[in-house]
Amino acid sequence: MTADQIFSISNPVAMVGWLILIFAGRKKWAASLVTGVVIPLLFAILYTTLILGHWGERTGGFGSLSEVMALFTNQWLVLAGWVHYLAFDLFVGSWEVRDAVAYKIPHIAVVPCLVLTFLFGPIGFLLYVAIRYAMRRSISTESPNS
Repeated sequence: MTADQIFSISNPVAMVGWLILIFAGRKKWAASLVTGVVIPLLFAILYTTLILGHWGERTGGFGSLSEVMALFTNQWLVLAGWVHYLAFDLFVGSWEVRDAVAYKIPHIAVVPCLVLTFLFGPIGFLLYVAIRYAMRRSISTESPNS
């Protein structure tokens, strides 16, 4: 498969995960299993495969912004970076839903956070933490039952 083909498959898989979170996130099977484990695990396997298969082709590194820019001139490593985002953003969105259930935050308040986490990662997480704090006066990452 080409990098473009893998990219074209990965995006709809992630979108299915986000739609599950938005429309069925509070179902026991959704955020705790499908979007919180299964899909991110599939992305983690894909990411590992891409890194193992193409890391030796890299130029650049992580020591400076210029090195990072050089690192992402390889389409396979850009794809790996994209898959990294897909996996972790979905994992964070799943945590937001599970955490909202634990703190009894209405799902309708979480949906904008999910959309922003999908589109802009940390901005959605920041909004969720702000909503959680406003509603429950808590910013820890532990559930109230811990």
